[in-house]
Amino acid sequence: CMDDREEAGALARRRRRFDGWTLLIWIGGGAVYLFLVVPVLVIILSAFSPNPYPEFPPTEFSLRWFREVFQSEPWMRAIGFSLWLMLIVTVLTVVLGTTAAYGVSRLEFRGKQALLSFMLSPLMIPQVVMGIALLYIFTAMGIIRTMAGLVIGHIIVSFPYVIRTVGVSLSNLDPKLERASMNLGAGPVQTFFRVTLPLIRPGIVAGGVFSAVTSFGEVSISLFVVSPSNMTVPVRIFNYIDQTFDPSVNAISVLFIAVAVLALIIIERTIGLTKVM
Repeated sequence: CMDDREEAGALARRRRRFDGWTLLIWIGGGAVYLFLVVPVLVIILSAFSPNPYPEFPPTEFSLRWFREVFQSEPWMRAIGFSLWLMLIVTVLTVVLGTTAAYGVSRLEFRGKQALLSFMLSPLMIPQVVMGIALLYIFTAMGIIRTMAGLVIGHIIVSFPYVIRTVGVSLSNLDPKLERASMNLGAGPVQTFFRVTLPLIRPGIVAGGVFSAVTSFGEVSISLFVVSPSNMTVPVRIFNYIDQTFDPSVNAISVLFIAVAVLALIIIERTIGLTKVM
């Protein structure tokens, strides 16, 4: 009986200790989520303030600043240019990234890992440093402040995401399926378009979404290579808040948040966030 009581007491102490650690973990996790969510809520709610200055919490709700944005010619020109740039960058990045990922996945050669690390290196290099480097390079090439320079800069920062997501899909693809297709008479090109491409489509879609969101929100490189006549939305926001600060910036930020949430939903439905994060 004594042994049973001692064992029960030890079990109770372990349970109390476990409950204490669990409580601390929940408190820490809740604090982190609160730290991430509160600024977003402040931006969203302030966007609906009718006053000519950001107000949190707003005394009343209004769509005034959303109307101001959509009725403003400079804002709409910046949004239209950003969407057009995003479309070009996404298409080119998906084609180049898918081709590169397929080559790295299926070919064996010396320096393969070094090449893969090089293609993923824009994720590790500070974008301000990259922007300064591109400023010097594009100036020497004569394409500074041009659409071509802006597209190249956005492709560089978006390229690693396509490599990563398509590479995940290719790693889950059994090469025996491709060999079986070619054994049945299909050529390499026909096998790629009829077998490989449909099976890695989720990775391509996720890479395209990542590329689009990255291009639409990119500011560090764009600041160095964009022209005043063709200004992206993030650069216009950066310049706008330097001169004035009204809730129209919050309204634009709400649109960015909506795009990001939509992108996460698409990625989760196609390939799963846990496979690309």
